[in-house]
Amino acid sequence: MTTVRDRCVWTQRITHGDLVPYLVEESAELIDAVEEGSRADLREELGDLLWQVLFHAEIASRDPDDPFDIDDVARGLTEKMVRRHPHVFAGEVAETPEQVLVLWNAAKALEKHERRSVLDGVSERMPSLALAQKLLGKADAVGIAPPTPPRAQDTPAHESADPGDLDARPAWATTVRSVGSEEELGEALLALVGSARDNGWDAERALRERLRALQADIRAAEARGR
Repeated sequence: MTTVRDRCVWTQRITHGDLVPYLVEESAELIDAVEEGSRADLREELGDLLWQVLFHAEIASRDPDDPFDIDDVARGLTEKMVRRHPHVFAGEVAETPEQVLVLWNAAKALEKHERRSVLDGVSERMPSLALAQKLLGKADAVGIAPPTPPRAQDTPAHESADPGDLDARPAWATTVRSVGSEEELGEALLALVGSARDNGWDAERALRERLRALQADIRAAEARGR
């Protein structure tokens, strides 16, 4: 990487910020390889993502004020993994995945003791659905119950239809049935997006706005608990 940086005029001009779009793209391609690619695809995409890590580390190594290199990154990661696995490297005992998670979170809490909110460290740049799942976990931690989906009988009167006519029911009504698999969950989510499209709504914006409200609720619950 150092040789490339020294001899490639394009590479010499790249900053951490310039690399962000490539990092997003390579991460997405790795996900594709994991979910539907071949072993060769997976190997290649892991290499492409590793290149991003090496590239960032090389840029960081030349920072005039606070340089670090890939060895520093690897050393920090190793130390973190040792701290967060006391059942492996120390005297703690964890016989179930749930117990491992308890130890992991306890170690993480000690590392991040300066944090004052369960929302600290949660990136709002996460995809909306991933962020929603993350925030629901944080809400549960402060005692906020998850929202309940609307029921079929909540349909406005002007939208009422024969209950037996499934085609006439609002798209979001699919959420009220029992979802028994990720495939069915995908169908329900797609139906909700379809309903948004039919009504001229922006599904992404709607979820983002609801998540901002949930974040405010979480912070309010934390304030009450202090």
